[in-house]
Amino acid sequence: MTGRTIHRLLVGVVLFFPFCAQVARAEAPALQSLAREFFTWRAVTQPATGDDVNRVERPEGWVPDWSPRALTSYNARQKEFSRRLTSLSKEGWTISDSVDYLVLRAAIARVDHELNVVRSARKNPNFYIQQTLGAVYELLLPPPPFPYERSKELLLRLESIPATLEHARTNLTGAVRPFAQTAIDNLAQIQKQMDKFSLELVQLLPLGHQKRFISAVIKSTKALVSYRKWLEDSLSHMNGSFAIGAVAYDAYLKEIALMPFTGDDVLRMGRIEWERSVAFDHYESLRNASIPPPHLFPDADEQIRIEAIQEDAIRRFLIEKDILDVPGWVQHYRNMKTPPYLEPLTWLGVVDDLTSPSRLDENSVSYIPEPSPNLSFFRKASAQDPRPLIVHEGVPGHYLQLVLSWEQPNFIRRHYADSGPIEGIGFYAEEMMLQHGLFEDAPRTREIIYRFMRLRALRVDVDVKLARGEYTIEDAGRYLAQTVPMDEATAQEEAVAFAANPGQAITYQIGKTQIIKLIADAKIQMKEKFNLRELHNYLWRNGNVPIALLRWEYLGRRDELGTLWPD
Repeated sequence: MTGRTIHRLLVGVVLFFPFCAQVARAEAPALQSLAREFFTWRAVTQPATGDDVNRVERPEGWVPDWSPRALTSYNARQKEFSRRLTSLSKEGWTISDSVDYLVLRAAIARVDHELNVVRSARKNPNFYIQQTLGAVYELLLPPPPFPYERSKELLLRLESIPATLEHARTNLTGAVRPFAQTAIDNLAQIQKQMDKFSLELVQLLPLGHQKRFISAVIKSTKALVSYRKWLEDSLSHMNGSFAIGAVAYDAYLKEIALMPFTGDDVLRMGRIEWERSVAFDHYESLRNASIPPPHLFPDADEQIRIEAIQEDAIRRFLIEKDILDVPGWVQHYRNMKTPPYLEPLTWLGVVDDLTSPSRLDENSVSYIPEPSPNLSFFRKASAQDPRPLIVHEGVPGHYLQLVLSWEQPNFIRRHYADSGPIEGIGFYAEEMMLQHGLFEDAPRTREIIYRFMRLRALRVDVDVKLARGEYTIEDAGRYLAQTVPMDEATAQEEAVAFAANPGQAITYQIGKTQIIKLIADAKIQMKEKFNLRELHNYLWRNGNVPIALLRWEYLGRRDELGTLWPD
């Protein structure tokens, strides 16, 4: 019997929090049944994304469908799911059942938000690059090999690219000029990039697929070049406005992010944390004034070697300091050199593979370039000391939190994902590990943590003001570059991404703030019975669920729910 099998047998009886009776019973069956139907549908219809924590496992043979007919059907199906959920009987439900209901309601509401508020399929030409090349990119992130079945899926997605880009021309009735310009810029070198991708990958594919692969790359590249030309020709006729507005932003916070705040509240919270991070960063800089600046690793091989040692040490640190349990079945978060076939396409998204619900026996991978002074903000930090990104992206951050969530028995909590709690946990882990002493041996790395804090706090200001139309994308990029400070390329990339996905950039800071409040209130309420490790175990295993709902379940407090669950 494996460690993971034993874990599965015990998971229903190992209880981490005071309201354990609420999860010891079977979940509401009608609710869970509807959730299975919804998330099965969502795995087919959810947009491809460059964000690592929101990637979804696709069924065999999946290709994206963004035809006009599909958009109409997605709207109709969303309304049907919403109607069916509302009609469910809630008799006999526990707090845990009610939490699951609100999670599913938020997931269904997100579909309407994507289709009818953000309207990426109608407004954002760059959206279709993600739904074409981005869908291929998702399949390239797990390390080799490329056996027959994986190769076949890759071919299907490549071959679907021309049709999707034709649908884009029909759908983009409200195309926004800044997003179109981003798409044009992203495709500026696409011929050269696809040629290199094809040359490097074809030799790794089964012989029977190589000719078909080359044909698919030629056709998809031609379609991408044509799409860029169409955007260039259409640019002067496009709208310049991308903001969703204050009312829609506040509605998103309440109904989908399940955060009990308005945009103005969020701005105040971000400003307070910005001021704290600037002061702490300065204290640390003064403390380290006599210490030489950090060195880069001599090469990627050395970075990979040290990262593996550090990840193992962090796992031991978590257990020895009684911070968080790390089950023995959990695999590792490892650095690898960026494969030559992936290198020309890394602009498509985060270069991490955090595995998936069916791949819990595989290591998570973060691809790295050769160390260089010219690396982007996060990559340069990792080339000096891998631990800040290990803590956020790997252990105890995203990778550990996601696999623990995917392993738990509650179907809804396995498949629901929201950046609010997930990025909140990842960001919380950084300073939490600093306070526990992980970086005492590396004063300059503590400065990196504070610079990360400055960036995450500034993202709040950028997110809200982009969404409300108070910043242009150029304004936001300059503001980040000058104020963090950070390299201009990364700052501009962040500004574009945040403008296209309102509400995502606040998740780091606001999620972390909610977690700290949960810990403080639990300590006061539970007094001598409070155990931080047990709270962390509960938080990580349920880490896909918004913090306001976990607060209700863990502490019995509804103070962050507002009118979400009226009597």
